[in-house]
Amino acid sequence: MGVEHMKEISVIIPVYNEEKNLFLLYQELNNVLVPLRKTYEIIFIDDGSKDNSLKILKQIALKDKNIKVIELRKNFGQTAAFSAGFDNAQGNILVTMDSDLQNDPRDIPRLIEEINKGYDVVSGWRFRRRDSFTKKITSFFSNKLARKLTRLNIHDFGCSLKAYKKEAIESVELYGEMHRYIPALVAMKGFKVCEIKVNHRQRKHGKTKYGINRLLKGFLDLTYIKFWSSYSTRPLHFFGLLGIFQYFMSLAIIVEQIIKAIIIKKLVVGPLLLLAVLLIITGTLFIIFGFLGEIIIRTYFAKTGEKTYSIRNVFNK
Repeated sequence: MGVEHMKEISVIIPVYNEEKNLFLLYQELNNVLVPLRKTYEIIFIDDGSKDNSLKILKQIALKDKNIKVIELRKNFGQTAAFSAGFDNAQGNILVTMDSDLQNDPRDIPRLIEEINKGYDVVSGWRFRRRDSFTKKITSFFSNKLARKLTRLNIHDFGCSLKAYKKEAIESVELYGEMHRYIPALVAMKGFKVCEIKVNHRQRKHGKTKYGINRLLKGFLDLTYIKFWSSYSTRPLHFFGLLGIFQYFMSLAIIVEQIIKAIIIKKLVVGPLLLLAVLLIITGTLFIIFGFLGEIIIRTYFAKTGEKTYSIRNVFNK
C-alpha cells in the first residue's frame, strides 16, 4: 500500500438496519474529525441491511471522498463486519464504534489522546449506560466473568467505542463474537491496554441487535479465549491434567471397592465399579486428545510461521 494513500485515522462502523441514524452520525463525525486537522477516513460496513441503510451510505459517499462503504453479501455479524473494516483500513489509528448513535463521536479525540500517550488499545467504558435494566444486569455479570477469565481489568468489554494502533489489530484473527474481546486478545500478546469513561446515549431510532443468543455466543468465545491464552501452545497440559484427575478418581473408587469387598468378603460389580472403569477409559481418551492437540499445534506453528511470542521492539538492529 503506497504511503500517499495512508491515513492517520480510520473510523470503522458496522451497519445493520440503521437508516434513521446514519446521516446524523455522519454529521456528528464530521464535526469531530475535521477540527482534528488529521487525514482520516470513515468506513461504513453494511452487514446485509434490509432497509435503506446501504442506499443512504452510498449517497453520503458520493458527496464525501473521506467515506468508504463496504457492502457485505449478507448479514455475517458484527465481528465479521469489524474484520472487513480492519482489513480495508488505511489509518495508523483505528477507531471502532456502533452506528446506532449511542456511542458519542465527541469521545474520539480522547481515545486518540490516550493512544498518543503510548497505549496500543483504548477501550471505552459506558460508565452511565442508557440501556434497559435487563441488558445492564446481563452485561454486568458477563463483564465480571470476562475480567476473571482474561485477567484484564476492563469494566466494559462490550463497548464498541475503542481505538487501536494498527499493529495491535494486525496481531489478531477474529471469529464468532470475538470483537468485544479484542483488548484481551492483544493484551495476551503484550500490547498495552487502558480504559476510559465515555458518554453513552439512549437509542432514539431502530431496534437493538442485542439478545440472549448473542450473549451465549459471546460466552463460548470467552471460554475459547481463556483456553487459547492458557493452553494454545501446550494442549497436552490441559487434557493431560483432566486425564490424570480421572485416573485418581478411578483409583479412589477401586480402593474403596476393594476395602468394601474385604469387609463383606464379596466383590460386587455395581455402578461405582463401572464408573471407575469408565473414568479410566475417558482419562485415557483425554490424554490421547492432548497428544493429538500437541501435534496439531506444533504443525500449525511450523507451517504458518507464526511465533508463540510477540516482540515490541529490537534495539541496535
